[in-house]
Amino acid sequence: MKKTYLLCPLVCLTLAAYPQKKADRKIISNLQLHVNYLASDKLEGRRTGTPGEEMAAAYIAEQMKAAGLSPRGSNGYLQVFTVREGKEAGPKTRLLVNQQPQAADRFVPLPFSAEKAAKGEVLPGVNDLDNVWLVDVKAAEDMNPHAPLEFYIKKTKEAKQNGATGVIFFNGPENTRDVTRWLDEKTAPLPIPALWAGPELSKALSADDANGFMVDFEVDFKPSKRTGTNVVGYIDNGAPTTIVLGAHYDHLGYGEDHNSMAPSEKAIHNGADDNASGTAALLELGRLLKSSSPKKNNYALVAFSGEELGLFGSKYFVENGGIAAKDMNYMVNMDMVGRLTEDKGLQIGGIGTSPAWGPVLKSTVPSAIKVSYDSSGTGPSDHTSFYRKDVPVLFFFTGTHSDYHKPGDDAGKINYDGSLKIVKLVYDIIEKTNGQERLAFTKTRERQMSSARFSVTLGIMPDYTFSQGGVRVEAVSDGKPAQKAGIAPGDVIFQLGSKLVSDVESYMGALSAFKAGDSTTVKVKRGKEEKVFDIHF
Repeated sequence: MKKTYLLCPLVCLTLAAYPQKKADRKIISNLQLHVNYLASDKLEGRRTGTPGEEMAAAYIAEQMKAAGLSPRGSNGYLQVFTVREGKEAGPKTRLLVNQQPQAADRFVPLPFSAEKAAKGEVLPGVNDLDNVWLVDVKAAEDMNPHAPLEFYIKKTKEAKQNGATGVIFFNGPENTRDVTRWLDEKTAPLPIPALWAGPELSKALSADDANGFMVDFEVDFKPSKRTGTNVVGYIDNGAPTTIVLGAHYDHLGYGEDHNSMAPSEKAIHNGADDNASGTAALLELGRLLKSSSPKKNNYALVAFSGEELGLFGSKYFVENGGIAAKDMNYMVNMDMVGRLTEDKGLQIGGIGTSPAWGPVLKSTVPSAIKVSYDSSGTGPSDHTSFYRKDVPVLFFFTGTHSDYHKPGDDAGKINYDGSLKIVKLVYDIIEKTNGQERLAFTKTRERQMSSARFSVTLGIMPDYTFSQGGVRVEAVSDGKPAQKAGIAPGDVIFQLGSKLVSDVESYMGALSAFKAGDSTTVKVKRGKEEKVFDIHF
C-alpha cells in the first residue's frame, strides 16, 4: 500500500500544560485505549457496512465529542455514503456437482443470468442440445481480457442459440472479488442461468481424470445496497482555509470481500495497525488541536470508511463534505502508523505535491527517526482522493509487515511510543505551516500500486519503504503463485520474466504483461544468494 535533520522543539500549549513526560504518557494511554477498542474482537474487523463498523463509528464520534470537536457530518458526526447498489445471490441460489453442494464462495452467479434452475449430466468438452454447457474460458480464442463481461454475455447467448439450458464458465482469468463486483452492473437478463466457477471449482471441472459431472444449479437474486459511514469532526477557527486530517478506520471483517492475505483463515481481521493506529493518532491530534495555538486554519478530522474497498469514503467526502477543495489548505493521511521500527523507519509520501513541504519537513522531522520520502501524491490510500482535487497531501506510513491483511494484526503488536512520535511530528508540521499562506499545489508522477488493473497476481506484499534496488517481499499471500513457488518474506525480487525490477513501479509494469495460464521465472536475492523460482499464474 504505501511507501536528517535537527529536532524541532515541540511548542504546544496543550503539552505545555503538563510536564512533557506526563503529557506523553497521556497520549500513549489514549492511543492504547483507542486501538484496543477498535481492534477488539467485539467489532469483528470493522468491515464496511457491518454492525462492527457502526460500533467503531459511534466510538469515534463519542471521542470527537469528548474532545470538543463540532459535528460536521450529514447526521451529527456521521456521514453515510453508498458503496454499492445492485444485487447479490439470493437464498435459492445453489450449485451441486455430483450431488455435492458447493460452498457459496466457490462460484458467482453472473449478473445477466436468468433466475431459474438447470441440471444435467455433462461430459467435459461435449456441449449437448438441451443440456447444461461447461465452457472452458482458458480455451476460448475470442476472450477479451479488457471486456470480460461482454465475453460472458456473448458466450451465453451463443450457448442458448445452440440449445444450452444453462452454462457454467470455468478457468476464467478473473478473481472472485472482481466477478462479484459485476453484480452491480446493469445488464439485461438472458433466457438461461449462468454461473462463473472460481479457481478451486475450476480445477475440479478441468481435471484430466474427469469422466463427467452431474450438475444441478439455480440462480436467484435479491436487491442489495451497501453503505459506509465516515465520521467527521470540525474545529472552526473562522479561517478561510481548512486543513483536513484523515485516517481510515474500516478493515476486512472476516475477509468476506476477498481482500485478505490469508484467505483460508476465516478469522476476525482486527486491523490494529491497518488502520486503528492511524485512527487513534487522528483522535489524539483532534484533542491537541482543540486547545492549542495554531488557529490560522480550520481543521476537519475525518475517519474514513470504505478505504479497503477502493477509497469510497474519501472520494465521497471530497465531493460532499461541505468544504470546497479550493478552501482546503492541505490534507494529511495517516494509514498504518503503528509499527515504527529503527530498521524501516517512517515513510512520508506526497512531498512533491507542494514546494512548501521540503523546507517544512527539513525543519520538523527529528533526526532520531529514519525517514524515506516519496514525492507522489497518489497511492492506495485516502490522500489520493484529495490529490485528485489539486490539494497538497502528506501520507504517513510505517511500512507493511507479515501481519498485513491477516488475522494477526493485533493491538499487542503496536509500537505506541512510535505512534506518539508520529502524532508529535504531524502536530509540528501543522504548527510550522500555521504562519504561512495557503500552500501551493504541484502535480507529481502517478504511483500505480493496485493489482486490480492486472489479470494475474504474484501474491506478494511489497515493502514500499525499501529503496535499495528491486522489490523486497514483505509478506506472501497464502495459496498464491509466490508461496507455491517458494518465495519468502525478505526476498528481494530483481527480475520478473525478462524484465528487470528496480522498484515497485517497474515490478508492476513487468507483472502487467502476464495473463492467467502463463508461466515465467522470478529471480530474487535471498541474503547473499541469488535464487530462481518457477512461477505459474
